Amino acid sequence: MTYLLIAYIFIALLFLVLASIVFWSLKNGISPMPTSRKAKNTILAFIPKKFSGRIYELGSGWGSLVIPLGKEFPESTITGYETSPIPYAISKMWVKLSGLHNIQLKRADFFETPLEDAAIVVCYLFPGAMRKLKGKFENELKPGTLVITNTFAIPGWQPLQVTNTQDLYNTKVYLYKV
Repeated sequence: MTYLLIAYIFIALLFLVLASIVFWSLKNGISPMPTSRKAKNTILAFIPKKFSGRIYELGSGWGSLVIPLGKEFPESTITGYETSPIPYAISKMWVKLSGLHNIQLKRADFFETPLEDAAIVVCYLFPGAMRKLKGKFENELKPGTLVITNTFAIPGWQPLQVTNTQDLYNTKVYLYKV
């Protein structure tokens, strides 16, 4: 009887977790997708070695990019924004376990957050978000800020560089300079 109760509780919790992910995926317009290893390596290569400054990851999801950013650039402050509670909680746990102290995770809407102090902005979102971010970037980012996007380009902007990562999806990573 006890095992059956535990199984029911587990199934109920699993259902709640999945329902939360589906709800926030519909609300945000995209499900939290981890950055592929090859895309991650391309993004890290776009950032100058020995870089120190503020890096924002918009839509940090499960933490698959924010932690490598924190490791690769220990003199930088990395801030990840995520609204979906389950990926946010998982990434918060991973950051805690990583022992890195230069990463801040915020459960907040990055559209409502000022980005004026950004030196680099990284995002893996969707076309609608990129259209909306274009205006925010143009209004808030200072000249010289690097913007790196995974998969989706910023409409109307000319990238400095586009790299095809040669991964399973032939992911493109775009590098822009404001």
